Amino acid sequence: MKARTLKKDKVNIITMGCSKNLVDSEVLLTQLKGNGIDASHESNQQDNNIIIINTCGFIDNAKQESIDTILQYVDAKEQGLVDKVYVTGCLSQRYKDDLEKEIPQVDAYFGTRDLPALLKKFKADYKHELVGERLLTHNAHYAYMKISEGCDRPCSFCAIPLMRGGHISRPIEELVKEAQHKAANGTKELLLIAQDSTYYGLDLYKKRNLADLLRNLSDVEGIEWIRLHYAYPTGFPMNVIEVMKERSNICNYLDIPLQHGSSSVLKTMRRGTTREKQEELIHSIRDLIPEIAIRTTLIAGHPGEGEAEFQEMVDFVERMKFERLGIFTYSHEENTHAHSMEDIIPAEVKQERANYLMEIQEQISYDLNQQKVGKEFKVLIDKKENGFFVGRTEFDSVEVDNEVLIDASKFYCRVGDFVQVKIHEATEFDLYGEVV
Repeated sequence: MKARTLKKDKVNIITMGCSKNLVDSEVLLTQLKGNGIDASHESNQQDNNIIIINTCGFIDNAKQESIDTILQYVDAKEQGLVDKVYVTGCLSQRYKDDLEKEIPQVDAYFGTRDLPALLKKFKADYKHELVGERLLTHNAHYAYMKISEGCDRPCSFCAIPLMRGGHISRPIEELVKEAQHKAANGTKELLLIAQDSTYYGLDLYKKRNLADLLRNLSDVEGIEWIRLHYAYPTGFPMNVIEVMKERSNICNYLDIPLQHGSSSVLKTMRRGTTREKQEELIHSIRDLIPEIAIRTTLIAGHPGEGEAEFQEMVDFVERMKFERLGIFTYSHEENTHAHSMEDIIPAEVKQERANYLMEIQEQISYDLNQQKVGKEFKVLIDKKENGFFVGRTEFDSVEVDNEVLIDASKFYCRVGDFVQVKIHEATEFDLYGEVV
């Protein structure tokens, strides 16, 4: 039997999945430390005796990765390497009963809105005075800001409402306070995230209030870039684009997941829009801000997508020439509306379709990048890697978009600083430049 020691607990938080989960982990880390508990995020030290795994339950691959991670730490617990394993986040919100049966060695499972209950395990309180303050788990020059939680949309393929509940906006004053705190600690770029950012404010202010929020955040001193993610296209508030146009510190960038280019599949997906309406929206946005970079995501292989519907999506991508594009293959998720439909498209066909779309996008991205050669851009330096300083223009978000590479043997840049860069070469997804 392992001898009891009076060694102080050390907590390590492991995060799976998206940036929204990362924010939750950062809030948890801040609350634990605020209660005097020794906690870290994804520490490489081997002396942590309590593990908290913040899981993802979005699609099959992500679920499997979360389960593998739980099993890895349960195994470490059985070997006496850690004392306790707690599991929180989307997977345990969605499958708590199954997980308790299948992996009973976990000390406790928590859902996505159970932070106070999780803190109680550490005899800690949820400290309201820490709301708006957050310890970042990466370089402080950028920070994700979650403007709302949950989603009220009925999309056929999506399990997020099952895991995150209905839509709840955070008040503007709270978000402004958080932005001020971030700016005081060196944050220059805010990346606004939500399950559905265009729905922002409907619950609190009885109207879509994203434009007002953007104006208020834009006034915060020290914030040089504000970037908008996950804007749902149906009912998109065009006053957001007007604010983007009038405020220089709101990036000319919009992440707007369109999901398909066939009206019949969009109907099956319950997206509340058509291909024609989506094209009209994109044209309207580009008419107001011609230089805007539009990022979208599409799903290949949703039930109802035959060869003809897939070809419509191909034509859609070729016509729209999105600056940034991500493709997912359809994942058949329990308790979603689409789960009642037959998932008859083989996995390899879904993947072939996704690959085909990405080949088209590579050429589009290459052509658009060639137009940047010889031009100057304001670039935010994120890191130094493989002999290059790596940064981004306002048209690129962290980890998902193009990067600007600057030869570190010729130029010195400081991580977290803005520099003017002239582009001298471009590939499909990278720009090479020199500091002006």
